[in-house]
Amino acid sequence: MSILMEGMCPLIQVFDMPTAIRFYRDVLGFELVNSAPPGDDCDWCLLKFNDIWLMLNTQYEKDDRPQSPSPARVGAHGDTALYFRVSDLNAAYESLKSRGVNADPPLVTGYGMTQVYFKDPDGYSLCFQWPTESAKS
Repeated sequence: MSILMEGMCPLIQVFDMPTAIRFYRDVLGFELVNSAPPGDDCDWCLLKFNDIWLMLNTQYEKDDRPQSPSPARVGAHGDTALYFRVSDLNAAYESLKSRGVNADPPLVTGYGMTQVYFKDPDGYSLCFQWPTESAKS
C-alpha cells in the first residue's frame, strides 16, 4: 500500500531573512503564516500562497552571519529551482518587471511549457510555467 501524501512544503536556507520575506511576501504575494521568533527578522518562517507552502530558514545564527553571502554557497543554489504553475505568464512577467525583478521574458520550451525564469534574493531559480497550447491538446 502506498503512502497518501497530500502536499509538499520545501525548505530553503536564506542569507537575510527580512529581505527574503519581503521578496516572497511583498513581490510574489505569499502570506507570512508563522515565524520564530515572530516578525520579519526571524530565524524560520512558513509562507503560504493558496495551496503553495514554503519554509525559509536562516543559513547562519545572527551572531555568526558574515557581512555578505559566500559566493560558493550562492553558487551551490544553482541546483535548486522552484516551479510554480501560473496561467497568465505575460501578466506575471510584467508584474515581476514592474517590481524590479530581473526576469526573462516568457519562452516556449521544446517540451511543451512556456516559462518565465528569475531568481530570488538568495540566487535560487524560480520559474513560472504553464503548458503551451500545443501541449494541452
